[in-house]
Amino acid sequence: MKYFIAFLICTALITVSSCRKDFTTSLSTGNLEFSVDTLFLDTIFTNISSSTYTLKVYNRSNKNITVPEVKLENGSNSSYRLNVDGIPGKNFNDIDILAKDSIFIFVETTINAANTTNPLYTDRILFDAGDKTQDVDLVTLVQDANFIFPDRDPVTLKVDSLTLNGEPTTLRGTFLDDDKLIFSKDKPTVIYGFAAVPENKTLVIEAGAKVHFHENSGLIITKNASLKVNGTLEDKIIFEGDRLEPDFSNIPGQWSSIWLQAGSKDNQIKHAIIKNGVVGVIVDSIGNSNSPTLTIENSEIYNSASFGILGRGTNISGHNLVVGSAGQSSLSITNGGTYNFNHCTFANYWTNGIRLVPAVLINNFSRSFDTNAMEVTETTGNLNAANFTNCIIDGNDNVEFIINRAENSSVFNYNISNCMIKFNDTSNGFSNNTDLDFTSSFYQDIILNGNPDFKDNRNEEFIIGEESDAINKATNSTFSTDILGIDRTTSPDIGAYQHIVFEKDDEEE
Repeated sequence: MKYFIAFLICTALITVSSCRKDFTTSLSTGNLEFSVDTLFLDTIFTNISSSTYTLKVYNRSNKNITVPEVKLENGSNSSYRLNVDGIPGKNFNDIDILAKDSIFIFVETTINAANTTNPLYTDRILFDAGDKTQDVDLVTLVQDANFIFPDRDPVTLKVDSLTLNGEPTTLRGTFLDDDKLIFSKDKPTVIYGFAAVPENKTLVIEAGAKVHFHENSGLIITKNASLKVNGTLEDKIIFEGDRLEPDFSNIPGQWSSIWLQAGSKDNQIKHAIIKNGVVGVIVDSIGNSNSPTLTIENSEIYNSASFGILGRGTNISGHNLVVGSAGQSSLSITNGGTYNFNHCTFANYWTNGIRLVPAVLINNFSRSFDTNAMEVTETTGNLNAANFTNCIIDGNDNVEFIINRAENSSVFNYNISNCMIKFNDTSNGFSNNTDLDFTSSFYQDIILNGNPDFKDNRNEEFIIGEESDAINKATNSTFSTDILGIDRTTSPDIGAYQHIVFEKDDEEE
C-alpha cells in the first residue's frame, strides 16, 4: 500500500510541475516566422489519411511571447487536423513560445473527394487576430479512386483469407467479381490485400491506368486465369504503392507482387512501369506448353526489395524490357523452364544494403529448408531454354551473371548471343564452372565488362550514350523499334534502348 501511495504522490508532483508556468510572457506582436509559407501535403486518395507534415513556428525576438490564438480558418469543418505543442485539435488558445525558440505544429488530413468541388483542397492556419494576424496556407490534392478491399465475415467482421487451389492461406484479400475485371484510367485503382483473378477469368488493365497497392498487397492470377496489361507508348500503365508523397517515390518493398500462379496462362504485360514492390513479377510453372506463361514487352521494373522478375520453372518471353535495382536479382530463373529475352537491359545498382546475388541468376533447381535452416530437399527441373540475345547485364558488383547447373542434369539448354555482360571474377571463384566459359559455343559475340554508358544509373536511367560499347553491336531481330519507339532496323544497339547523345547537363549528373 505504501508503494501505491508513493506512486500517487509522485504522479501528482509531476502533474503539478508540468502545468506550472514559471516564466512571464508578452503578447505576440505578429512577428512570427515560419519554416514555410505554404505547406503542401502532396496528393492523397479520398478517405485515406495523409502522412504527418511538420510546420515550425519561430519566435526570433528576445522576449517570451504568448500567441493568443492558433486555429484553422475553416474551423471544425476543416478536413485538416493539427497538433500544437503535443495537443490535438483545430483551435488553440494562449500558445507560449520562449525567446529565440520555436514550436512544432503537426498537420494531417483525410478528405472525402465526394464532398469537395475542387480536387485542390486548401485551408489556412491563422495565428492571432486583427491587424496581428499571420497565416500559413495548407494545400492538398485529393484524388478519387476505385478501392478494392479484402472480404469480411458478415457476422464477425473478421477479414477473410484467400483459399487458393483448394488450400487455405494466410493472405488477406478478395476474388474479383466480373464487374471489377477491368481497370480503366478513369480513376486510379487502390488495392488493399490481394486482389485475385478467379479461374477462367481475365483481368484487363487498360492503357493509362494506375494501380496502387497498400502495404502487404498485390495481384494474384490463379490457375487458368489471365492478366492483360494493355499499356501503350503514350499511355503507360503504372503499378506502385499507395503512398504518393515524394519521400516514398523510391522506397522498395511498399507492396508485395504481381503473382502469376502455376497454371495461369497467356499473361501479357505491355508498356508498364512496375516499381517499389517486394518482387515485381512472380511467374510460377507452365500455364500452356504451346505459349509463354508471360509475355512482357516495352516495360520497366524498378526498385524491388527482393527480385525484379522471379521465374520458377515457367515460360517467359520478354523484349524491350528494363529491369533495374533489386535487393537480390533483377532477374532470377530457377527450377528450369523456357526463357527468351531479346533487347533487354538488366542493371542492378542496388544501394539499400548488401546484395549477395548477381543481376541475372539462372539455375534448374530449387531448395527447401527446415526450421533449422538445414536443406531438406532439392527439386530439379529441365532448363529447356535460356536464350539471351542483344541484352545488357550490368550492375555495381563485379559478377552480375551466374549460371548454376544441378548435378546430373539431363536437360540444360542456354544460348547467349550479342550480349554485354559484367563478369569480373577477380577471385576466380567461378573458374571451375564450365557454364561460365564465355569462349564456349554457348556464347557468341559477347562483350565482357564493357562500358554501357548509362545516362544515370543512380536514378535508374538506363538509356545509353554515345560512349557505350553496346552501339551497333546487336544482331538484327524482329523487334524493329526500341522501348521508346525509336527505329532500330539498321545499326541496332544492344539493350532496350538505342543510344542518344547526352546533353551537357546530363553528362554532369
